Amino acid sequence: MKAYWFDNLPGDQREPHDSGREVSAEYLSKLGILHFHYPNLDDVNALASERDYKNRDEVTISPQAMGDVYEEKVKNFFHEHLHEDEEIRYILDGGGYFDVRSEGDDWVRIKLEKHDLMIMPAGIYHRFTTDTQNYTKAMRLFKEDPKWTPLNRGDATDTNKYRQDYLKTLNGTAVTTQ
Repeated sequence: MKAYWFDNLPGDQREPHDSGREVSAEYLSKLGILHFHYPNLDDVNALASERDYKNRDEVTISPQAMGDVYEEKVKNFFHEHLHEDEEIRYILDGGGYFDVRSEGDDWVRIKLEKHDLMIMPAGIYHRFTTDTQNYTKAMRLFKEDPKWTPLNRGDATDTNKYRQDYLKTLNGTAVTTQ
């Protein structure tokens, strides 16, 4: 995993957009982002058990796997949104970028590659894109049945209970749930 401030320059979203300013693991932790590197699936299974993730599936995001809808889907994934559940991704192959909003509402870009596992808290604004290889194979883990309703950023999501709870964690008045 590599994290840095997004450069906000024009260009394809799948390019690195690396500003050259690194973001520390400690800062990501402050945002509620957890990261692990697990070359062994047994470690993923142990984490799933520890955090009570009962379900999982695998998804392949590539032109070969998705056909004509690939470009449209990648653009949709890149719309800024939040989820009302933790988002857990384990990269089985390939890679991609998750961009998350900082406390100051700037983008932090997180590059995930094979064997990286990332947990994002419910309520954090984020977006996803493949990298220039156009290939990500990931395992998604869930506490219950999968709910993949992205709530695009707007007035309704700014006042969403999960967003408000997340913001409280940034102010130190709440802790992230497991």
